Amino acid sequence: MPDFTISKSQVFAELPPLWAEDVKPRIRELLAARPEHKLVVLDDDPTGTQTVHDTPVLTTWDVEALKAEFTEPGPCFYILTNSRSLDANDAKALNHEIATNLRASAGGKPFTVVSRSDSTLRGHFPLETDVLTAELGPFDTTLVIPYFEAGGRYTINDVHYVAEGDILTPAAETPFAKDAVFGYTCSNLCEWVAEKTKGRVKADDVASVSLETIRFGGPQAVCEQLIGLAKDSLCVVNAAALSDMDVFALGLLMAEQQGRRFLLRSAAQTVSARLGLESRPLLSGEDLKTGGAGGGLVVVGSYVPKTTEQLAHLLEHSTIDRIELLVPSLLDEKIRGECIANALERIQESLQANCDVVLYTSRALITGDNATRNLQIGNSVSAALVEIVQRITVRPRYLIAKGGITSSDVATKGLGLKRGIVAGQILPGVPTWRVGEETRFPGMAYIVFPGNVGGPSALTDAVARLSSN
Repeated sequence: MPDFTISKSQVFAELPPLWAEDVKPRIRELLAARPEHKLVVLDDDPTGTQTVHDTPVLTTWDVEALKAEFTEPGPCFYILTNSRSLDANDAKALNHEIATNLRASAGGKPFTVVSRSDSTLRGHFPLETDVLTAELGPFDTTLVIPYFEAGGRYTINDVHYVAEGDILTPAAETPFAKDAVFGYTCSNLCEWVAEKTKGRVKADDVASVSLETIRFGGPQAVCEQLIGLAKDSLCVVNAAALSDMDVFALGLLMAEQQGRRFLLRSAAQTVSARLGLESRPLLSGEDLKTGGAGGGLVVVGSYVPKTTEQLAHLLEHSTIDRIELLVPSLLDEKIRGECIANALERIQESLQANCDVVLYTSRALITGDNATRNLQIGNSVSAALVEIVQRITVRPRYLIAKGGITSSDVATKGLGLKRGIVAGQILPGVPTWRVGEETRFPGMAYIVFPGNVGGPSALTDAVARLSSN
């Protein structure tokens, strides 16, 4: 097979120098000048909170809940939609409902919408942006921004890359592109848009903000390009460093000041840049003390290769108690209940004995013959994990949920979370929430661990950090 990989260090050495000014203070000045303007992030799984801190996350979106959030201080809130776990029809209906409720609850206050999705290009695009445009538009431009630093996702010359060490691989040549539900064949984002829109938008009609514009022209050049784009256009954004996103975010705010409206389809990095957030130190076990005794619980549902690698490292390099759920058994209704009951009993024993325990699904991927069946299988497995969490009576000292769908379902269905606060990150790209009083274990540290973030030892490192609690 041809080798599409290239050297990250070599490519980066040939890029233009970074914009010299730290523009975060200017971003915060613009935000302070319009305190009523909210950034509303519709997150298609919980991992999108991986670059923010002290930020609310809602798992409900009725009009009253949204009205209340619009009156809260702070420039931003998240709505966890988990739409990546839904089929197209359900995702469409969900986005329609949320958009309608946002319009009804804002009371005329201005807000900008971010449709946050996967940095490796998996998700309901363009379906979700189409619905949001129909309900909340018109927008001058829809912006596609998958750059995400902690995950090693870079866009250079309109090509999106996934980095591992010093190797850059075009996104379409990675396992993510082979996703059974959201697969794709194009790494060039302009061509990816054409592919995903089935030719409705031609690749040649997709604009792009280049690294040259960002690094040579700065925020003013970005602003001028955005203002000059055709109405109802679609534009991809290049970025290869955190400062690129900051420069772009300031240019975006300047364009908004001049009356332009944008819809953002982006990965997590865009949110922190748009808010002008300074980075914070990683959370320690001491930071996450909640007063609970007992062991900690790790729930692993994600099956992507990176998760499997991290799980193997945890099992090999720790003494954590381990419980494997065999997916074929979960899909067999005759023995599903017994399988769940046995796992629950063993978890309770570990937690009561003050032992950390990992519950994980078998690693062989079970697939159906179409995308709908694949979603059904995934949801059936996730439902088993949720049922186990629902039935736990011993409060875990912490709970790590590995994988987007897993972490969403465990939070909303397993713990009963309606509103949480993002405390920060325990590892780069791994957010920690404080769960609300309405949950089964109020105040517990809940770690939303994306399936595709971190090196081989990341899960082991997180457990070790939490074990110092």
